[in-house]
Amino acid sequence: MDDSIDGAEEVETERSSSPTGIQSPIMDRNPSPPPDAVDGEEDGDLDAIGDTVYSKHWLFSTLTRLIHMVTEHSEVDSEGQMQLPDDDEENLCRVWDMAMDKDVAGFLQEFKATDILLGVIAKSRCPRLTEICVGILGNIACFPDTCLTLSQNEDLSAVLLLLLGDTDPPTLLETSRLLLTCISQKDVCSLWLQRIHQQTSVRSNLLFIMCSSTNTDLLEKVGELVDKLFDLDEELMKSWIIVQPSEEEEDEEEVDGESHLDLASCLLEAAKQLRSESPNGLEVYLHTLQLLTTIDEGIQTFAAPDGPGKAVWDFVCDVVCEDLCQPTDLPVVLQEQKTILVQAFAVLQALYRCQDQWRHRSDTSLPLIGTILRVLQYHSEGKDGDTSKEDTKDEQLQTLAEITAEFLADICVQISKDTLADLVKKGYLTERTALTAAGSLVLNFKTSFQHLYSMLSETDPQMADIVRKQFPV
Repeated sequence: MDDSIDGAEEVETERSSSPTGIQSPIMDRNPSPPPDAVDGEEDGDLDAIGDTVYSKHWLFSTLTRLIHMVTEHSEVDSEGQMQLPDDDEENLCRVWDMAMDKDVAGFLQEFKATDILLGVIAKSRCPRLTEICVGILGNIACFPDTCLTLSQNEDLSAVLLLLLGDTDPPTLLETSRLLLTCISQKDVCSLWLQRIHQQTSVRSNLLFIMCSSTNTDLLEKVGELVDKLFDLDEELMKSWIIVQPSEEEEDEEEVDGESHLDLASCLLEAAKQLRSESPNGLEVYLHTLQLLTTIDEGIQTFAAPDGPGKAVWDFVCDVVCEDLCQPTDLPVVLQEQKTILVQAFAVLQALYRCQDQWRHRSDTSLPLIGTILRVLQYHSEGKDGDTSKEDTKDEQLQTLAEITAEFLADICVQISKDTLADLVKKGYLTERTALTAAGSLVLNFKTSFQHLYSMLSETDPQMADIVRKQFPV
């Protein structure tokens, strides 16, 4: 799988702080110790958690208060919405922030805080409380030992996967973050992948978020989660592509007026939402679309006449031609955009190869061809420049050069005189870019080079002669 060599080895260490909208410790430092733990006396030392100044007694009291609060509400009004008092919210957010400390996370695990938080989540009628509890668990899961213990709790894992069907965006964000943290740790990722295979609602819930949410942070995190799942488990990706709605789902869709969710289309909707808001998020979704093109099931989906291939092609073309590597950009921009360009061109090349009707269009996309030529020109000129020694060792830049050369070869092997004439007329094909194109094709793509030269000889003999003198094949 693409980018999967170290996929299971890289531990997701992103820790979550309580949102800044409440009175909680600031995010770039450890939270202040509870008031009764700062006296520095001997008793206070005994009360400290590990090497920290955080109070065991205060933590006991806060969690005990949490249990009583939720229990009392469920006994009085089990169905009504629960309001979280400001003081309790502030204290719980302090626990959330404290859980970023390894000693605190270990102590919470020893204190069976996982079971306590699970019970609270199960009874909670307060979205903010649920979010905080999941956030605390997410921080606990950042450490391998505590993540292992947490992941072995079958009841907790079942509840967390079902929480992906929640309607509260902050809760969905923290749940997605927690799951991403767990599947990024090698000791437990296979356990979570197995559960996700078995829990079919995970697919429909994540796809629904991608195609309907406008929350940038949530879409980014869900994209990272789905991308990681597919990078680690090709079989899961296949099953999410080919899944068909059951009769029960079809009945529900008729009632709800919703159509069966298609994976590629949902990825596309999320990418559209993130295009102007989050370049990093867009890059993640382009990578996931690229992963789909690495398996037959994905290619078949894109190649289907009524499939999402055309819509994905149009969108990625727009991103490449309008957002990336513009004519006024300096060559250094190529270095900044190399990763997203690799993803985008990989998707476009795969779609171009699987859609016969696109191969024979004279207007494959003049701006797209122009962008390909510009990327190759930037790379070629940078490679020859005095400041390029480090760039020539850059594997991603080299990959970008290779994939754009292959894509250009696919296009040039049957490019028409009319298309070449239009490229020259609109300024995409100049003497410089013609030489760049020829240099990219002449060694490894001789058939494409010869066809390009033949068509150019009929379209622009003078430019063809310049190419012939530089590359006398």
